[in-house]
Amino acid sequence: MDRIEQIKKELEDLPKGYISNKNIGGKVRHYLQWNENGKIKSKYIKDDEYEEIKAKIERRKELTALLKTLEKPEPTPKRSTVAGSINAITGAQLDRLVAESVKLDTRTCFSDIEEYLYGPWSPRIMVVYGLRRTGKTTLLFQAIGKMDDDARKKAFYIKAQKGQTMSELYDAIDRLFKAGYVYAFIDEITFIEDFIDTAAVLSDIYAASGMKIVISGTDSLGFWLAERNELYDRTFTIHTTRISFAEHARLLHTDDVDDYIRYGGTLRAGEYDFDDTELRDESVSFRNDESTRRYIDSAICRNIQHSLKCYENGTRFMHLKELYDAGELTNAINRIIEDMNHRFVLSVLKDDFRSSDFSLAEKNLVRERNAALRTNILQKVDREKITNRLMQILDIQNASDTAVELKSVHVEEIRAYLEALDLIDDIPVRYAYGAKDESDTENIVITQPGMRYCQAEALVWSLRKDELFAELSEAEKDYVIGKILDEVKGRMLEEIVLTETKHALNSRRYDVFKYQFIGGEIDMIVYDKKNNACRLYEIKHGTVPVKEQCRHLLNDRECDKIRQIYGEIAEKSVIYRGEAQLTEWGIHYLNAAEFLENIEEN
Repeated sequence: MDRIEQIKKELEDLPKGYISNKNIGGKVRHYLQWNENGKIKSKYIKDDEYEEIKAKIERRKELTALLKTLEKPEPTPKRSTVAGSINAITGAQLDRLVAESVKLDTRTCFSDIEEYLYGPWSPRIMVVYGLRRTGKTTLLFQAIGKMDDDARKKAFYIKAQKGQTMSELYDAIDRLFKAGYVYAFIDEITFIEDFIDTAAVLSDIYAASGMKIVISGTDSLGFWLAERNELYDRTFTIHTTRISFAEHARLLHTDDVDDYIRYGGTLRAGEYDFDDTELRDESVSFRNDESTRRYIDSAICRNIQHSLKCYENGTRFMHLKELYDAGELTNAINRIIEDMNHRFVLSVLKDDFRSSDFSLAEKNLVRERNAALRTNILQKVDREKITNRLMQILDIQNASDTAVELKSVHVEEIRAYLEALDLIDDIPVRYAYGAKDESDTENIVITQPGMRYCQAEALVWSLRKDELFAELSEAEKDYVIGKILDEVKGRMLEEIVLTETKHALNSRRYDVFKYQFIGGEIDMIVYDKKNNACRLYEIKHGTVPVKEQCRHLLNDRECDKIRQIYGEIAEKSVIYRGEAQLTEWGIHYLNAAEFLENIEEN
């Protein structure tokens, strides 16, 4: 048996995946996790098995790396690229470009690209789009890197540049197609300004002639507009903006719910995107409030602006263009994100700005059940100065300081574009009184948690600058700051669980919603329409079971009303960050990370 066969045989007996360490109720627990058919599987590791399994995981990594080295084919001689004025990468140079990406786990949507590349012929093209730092380029590199040798020799990669034209691109594709290249990967194609108005040529001529074409771009709105016009019914699409907790955990090897709250929404610097040098800077992504503001401005506001400018010569949707030109679009978007309920109403944009996080923390601190912990410190600090510092960080302005008068049409268009960019979602709220369907109201959530959480951290930074607050002991400061951030984390965990559950379950069979009644609410109800049954959940950020958290689940009067509308109650549970357990008062407590990784199986 040769060395390669020996390695493959040994790998068959070694565990796949990675070890995840969870802090549950103050105790570290170890889990073996792996991906199976697109789902994360998890197995508890006993303490006496930990070192053995850890060693086997390390051994698998060593053997896998060695196997790749032994099986690596001889370098392909660099082929001359006949692509006119466009720089196309092929051959050995392409092999080197994509080599690192194939070492990483793939996103769940990767199988859709492979199905397109190797499935039945279609005159359509594959479109991969999403906001910056969500793994688009890596997906393209992995698709190339996982090709067999024969296919990769027929592939080329082009990264579009600003200033290039679609005419130049089509000339390059013509030359490459005639030279025998049939797999086209074109990155950042929306940098080409006339892309939206001329994109149909890619499908109508080149894909129809037998090419497999995968294009990607950060300008999500540009693709969204093109799909509804030039590329209508001519594409298969993958939208990368939304990154679920389960996918975040699998790709970045972390099961910490708070880690997802802090950074969720992008794949962090240095760990996933090899093509964006800006990502190697420590200040990127949602690592601090300033980088978050820059991200919103560059990845979202400029995205919208670029699309409106390029589409039909800028003649469509001019209202947001005037906001952007005046430097006031970031202000409007940040106000909506910071608002406690993310409301798309004119008052959120026009009223003088008041931090919802500050206001809620102020109320909670003076109403603290434990009298010894009660404090009115947030009523004494200089709120005006704190608010002004926060506004400066987030680029927020009051209406009296803006050049453009905000109107309802601005609010409507911002909402439409944020929906198109996959940045917001709507989880309905239903009420105990009134018809089930007629009483639904919207409950907007932000799908990139890190973007929202950094606003709370910006508030904390501003609060620390207050002279009165600075005089407190470190313990007092930590308590107040902890209250502010824990309250935000609690609301965000609720939004995350609701959104993830809604997307994981089949909407034809299940309804997912909040339920409100006089005096309280159930954080989440999952209604099984097929079996006329439901499951009730409270969602808490804490790690210790408290009976008070279950008061609505134990309210027989309200539960009877729920049964009348949504059938038998199959489960009553609290989702929290502690260890899964059944309490003495009969309510199941479920670990949030485990719930989010296995929603369909819960």
